[in-house]
Amino acid sequence: MSEQQPTKAPVPDGHSRFVTTRALPPTEKGFIGFETIWEPFQKEAEYQTPKQP
Repeated sequence: MSEQQPTKAPVPDGHSRFVTTRALPPTEKGFIGFETIWEPFQKEAEYQTPKQP
């Protein structure tokens, strides 16, 4: 009975307004990290030179 290793369910992606997180695969030491993807908060407008007086 004690021979079975407990298996963990995969962690679903986390979604927020500007952030998405997803779990990375475990390393050889067993560390499981997370990848964070940020979406831009605002749009960047193209610069226009002002009119000459």
